[in-house]
Amino acid sequence: MTAFRFSRVAMLRRSRAMVSSTRLWKSRLVFWTGALAIGAISVGFAKAADFAQRTFATFAGTEEFHYAPLLITPLGFVLCAWLAWRYFPGTQGSGIPQAIAARHLRDVPDRGGMLSLRIAVGKVFLTVAGMFCGASIGREGPTVQVGASIMMLSGRFGGIAEGRGLILAGSAAGIAAAFNTPLAGIVFAIEEMSRSYKARTNGMVLSTVIIAGVASLAILGNYTYFGKSHVVLDQARDWVLVLSCGLAGGVMGAIFSRGVLSVSRRMRRWRGASPRSKMLLLALVAGIITAIVGVGSGGETWGTGYEQARSAIEGEAPPASFFLFKLISTLVATVSGIPGGLFAPSLSVGAGLGSSVALALGSDIGLAAILGMAAYFAGVTQAPMTAIVIIIEMTGGHDIIVPVMAAAMLGYGTARVITPEPLYAALSRPFIADALRQVRAREAALRAAEKAAEAAMETTSAAPEPGAPQPPARG
Repeated sequence: MTAFRFSRVAMLRRSRAMVSSTRLWKSRLVFWTGALAIGAISVGFAKAADFAQRTFATFAGTEEFHYAPLLITPLGFVLCAWLAWRYFPGTQGSGIPQAIAARHLRDVPDRGGMLSLRIAVGKVFLTVAGMFCGASIGREGPTVQVGASIMMLSGRFGGIAEGRGLILAGSAAGIAAAFNTPLAGIVFAIEEMSRSYKARTNGMVLSTVIIAGVASLAILGNYTYFGKSHVVLDQARDWVLVLSCGLAGGVMGAIFSRGVLSVSRRMRRWRGASPRSKMLLLALVAGIITAIVGVGSGGETWGTGYEQARSAIEGEAPPASFFLFKLISTLVATVSGIPGGLFAPSLSVGAGLGSSVALALGSDIGLAAILGMAAYFAGVTQAPMTAIVIIIEMTGGHDIIVPVMAAAMLGYGTARVITPEPLYAALSRPFIADALRQVRAREAALRAAEKAAEAAMETTSAAPEPGAPQPPARG
């Protein structure tokens, strides 16, 4: 009898272990499927974005339609901003501030509506649409929001409760798959998304980046985003170039960052009681500025600026004024309310800035372009480690890793003095505030409804029942 009881206990333990193991493998399978989806969607997103900006640049570059962007671009901005406001709220801007805000809103239902399948679809569609209009935007920030949304959805299906870790993993995979820069994705997640590192999420981040990277590599093959750079720093005077690019990149990056924050805050106060009409007016003005700058620069500022950045890295400098025009176009697109990132345009601005410094100093243009990219990007994001790793991985410039590190740290330090507030962290705060305000409003409405229901019940219970004898009237 005792042996029979032990046998039943052992069978029960084994069955529970099997159920637990089945659930574990189910959650892992859903998790891995989500990571693969990020890689595949990132590739499709990249191809669609490249097609969109090539198509617009070709169209606007013809003599017949040279001035057509003066009409198409403003109308396109307004349409994208209206669609984002009406059908895809939460998709505006880069997407990285929304992902950062969602990590802080662990107790808010649905993470304040900033990460969802609807937002992921809208983000991809509207970013590509913006590129069809010539907007100076990129796809890397949107890919972060898309990746975080996909991982949150996978977590719900797989029963994974670690929401903050899922957002971190999806964000890292988005950066890694967007540019084939796995190390940069991991460093970005640690430095920018979390501003800290927790050992319990390291396996989740690493595995997601690896799986998404494998999916991307399987489709596109192994590649370096800007090609292989063979520049070296072999003269003592080149350190003057490092110093100049670092300081210039930090100053211009701080100017961009402060400009975005200042305009964004003013616009939030200005919209007031009629936000839709004023938001559309802002998008229209941003589209007009983008069109004027694009036509005036001969089409150099349309899209991500990838071609100009790659040419500078290869030693062919863009016009000296390119970086300034590109900075203006990227700034107005960032504050316009249309979906789109600023990673790639910022790298283009940095490459143009570095090449202009090289022309002034008579130095190597390719080397200066890479140093300018590192310094300006670090100045804009105030994430120097991400800048260093992403530049090295995107250019293959391992021979100049020390100069790149020096330029990035100089850019970061200079920008920090001018603008102490990191850009993405500052942009995430309004999203957090809006989500908390909505939660408080719902809670207040719920409490008011409960009080009204209690009052109605008290009134009902105090009223005499039909047919009950009435108290005699006095007098």
